[in-house]
Amino acid sequence: MPVRIGIDVGGTFTDAVVIDNDSFELIGKVKVPTTHTSPQGVAAGIIQALRSALAKYNLSPDDVVFIAHGTTQATNALLEGDVEPVGIIGLGSGLEGFKVKSDTFIEDIELAPNRYLRCSHTYVDTGASAGEAVTKALERYAEEGIRVVVASGAYSVDDPSQELAVVEMARSAGMLGSGSHEISKLYGLKMRTRTAVINASILPKMVQTANMTEASVRNAAIKAPLMIMRCDGGVMNIEEVKQRPILTMLSGPAAGVAGALMYEKISEGIFLEVGGTSTDISAIHNGQVLVSYAEVGGHKTYVNSLDVRTVGVAGGSMIRIRDGKVVDVGPRSAHIAGLPYVVFSDPREMAELEVVFIKPLPGDYDDYVALRDKKTGKLFAPTLSCAANAAGYVQAEHYCCGNKEAAIKAFSVLAEHVGMPGEQLLQEVQRLAAIKNARVVNQLIADYGLDRQNIVLVGGGGGCAAVVPFLAEELQMAYKIAKNAEVISPIGVALAMVRDIVERTINNPSEEDIIRLRREAEQSVLKAGASPGTIEITIEVDSRTNLVRAIATGATELRTGDCLRQIKSVDELTQMAEQSFPAGTANVELSARSDHFLVFQGKVRKSSFFGLLSSFTYPTMVVTWEGVIRLKKTHAKIATAPARNAEAVLKAIVADMTEYGDSEKLPEVFVLAGARIIDLSGLVSFEQIVTVLRSELAGLDNDLELIFTVCKKS
Repeated sequence: MPVRIGIDVGGTFTDAVVIDNDSFELIGKVKVPTTHTSPQGVAAGIIQALRSALAKYNLSPDDVVFIAHGTTQATNALLEGDVEPVGIIGLGSGLEGFKVKSDTFIEDIELAPNRYLRCSHTYVDTGASAGEAVTKALERYAEEGIRVVVASGAYSVDDPSQELAVVEMARSAGMLGSGSHEISKLYGLKMRTRTAVINASILPKMVQTANMTEASVRNAAIKAPLMIMRCDGGVMNIEEVKQRPILTMLSGPAAGVAGALMYEKISEGIFLEVGGTSTDISAIHNGQVLVSYAEVGGHKTYVNSLDVRTVGVAGGSMIRIRDGKVVDVGPRSAHIAGLPYVVFSDPREMAELEVVFIKPLPGDYDDYVALRDKKTGKLFAPTLSCAANAAGYVQAEHYCCGNKEAAIKAFSVLAEHVGMPGEQLLQEVQRLAAIKNARVVNQLIADYGLDRQNIVLVGGGGGCAAVVPFLAEELQMAYKIAKNAEVISPIGVALAMVRDIVERTINNPSEEDIIRLRREAEQSVLKAGASPGTIEITIEVDSRTNLVRAIATGATELRTGDCLRQIKSVDELTQMAEQSFPAGTANVELSARSDHFLVFQGKVRKSSFFGLLSSFTYPTMVVTWEGVIRLKKTHAKIATAPARNAEAVLKAIVADMTEYGDSEKLPEVFVLAGARIIDLSGLVSFEQIVTVLRSELAGLDNDLELIFTVCKKS
């Protein structure tokens, strides 16, 4: 039986899941302690989890067609300042050399209190004696105990030959070397150098771990290539990790949203991965995870990372009461205080409870609430999970479901202490927690211009049912708890796609520029392990910053399954669409269909001037035959045409949907071609849209019927 194995290395535990490669159903899971102190580091725990999974589910190494892991090692190394000093060699010449010398000089970066990433710098004029100067710099670095070197020149993104020559000299001298062009293709030399330095500082440790993990997987007789989770929600092969380990930074939160994308097929949503102490919140738009540049030590980098925002409230958050009033929930949790949750305790152990106040850690507030059994003196923590259980938001199938009787008993004691009805107390505790998460959800919606009507809150992590249902109620938004939510992160690792982002600074990009960047992104994911026939590429152009970005994703070669494929009837899908459209939507009809997609549209009447004037919008939804919503828009126009007529049809519908004012505002364009949705929404001119569409349609049958979904930008 072919299976996929995903492993998520957390701070305390390493979780592994086994997924059926054909149906993508969860077969099972194992949990082992993370091996921080082993001579093999976290690699030992990864292999232990792998062997446990194979043994527990009676699998042979030949059954494993995909194996990947996510790791916090890079993040922890940077957070804790456990990094190597880096020697920088700046490369320039002439008058411009003064700026290169300044931009490649990176001051020591404070990663943790009194823990620094130490940097040494040498500027080398690239004239006739450059080789001798580089040799002297390498000798000096060796004397200083520096084992890692970064070469950085102003225009290396266009011509990396000088950087590559320095890297080769460093490797010949027994050092690890890296060129700034290997990390980013953007021109900003200062930020590109800084990013390369951070990458180099973790290179020795990450290469060592990668080698040990890869060797252990091979020793287990598994032939599938080992893949590693990236911080943008994709995976890459082990060779890429050895070159760009910085891309594994923050890959833990990325794994969870990758699971939501692949397992739940979310098109528009806010994903909340809820643990015991904190909640990681991120946004999904048009079926894509939203990314931003990561920061290290307060400094921006050119690393595209999942835009995760962490809130200090979660399932285990404790309650603070002062002067008979609930003042806060969190940030300390029962885990930090070392106390059992009330809801996961036996009510018989709480015969007679009294309210006491504690400091979970020295220096904390002294108004965190605990409950003490008067007979035994044992302490229990009433938490947010306890409140959600007592209030009925947690159902039997949820991972954080506990003993409701115990929770109700505990909150009755608390309610008497503060002098308010029990239901009111439960509401207040959940409301205070929801305020914190709602603030971040609303900010993400504002930052990315998301449409609230189309957003679904998706809960993942063991504590999600304690947070998401009440939050959705407060925000008046739809929600769902992800299937197998408690192991959504390793599921995300197991189902993740190979992914890479290539960026260039290009003023007024031409057709040739866009096609060249597209090919570069395609080659990048091929190199990282993607199968050629599965690669999809999205192009984005930011005319304000002259930034052109190509986002490429592809499946690994042996990924053949279609996630939980269960075909539905047109009537079933029509009913689903009617239920999914906003209230007030009328005349829901099937507007277009293909072998892979159905497009439903409704009609919403909007009145103005006291009802004297009316206008209409046409909510639109693209769904698969399995009932997965792939695209949802508040207003769109639909057209169909064979591929041979694509440009003429597209020109007419785009012209009709373009808004004219101080500047021309193009609509968002999506083209349904076979099993793919070609996303052209990030382009800023009709010429760019046509260029990318031509490239996407190249090689397809001219008679292939395309469905155009064109939406006004919000």
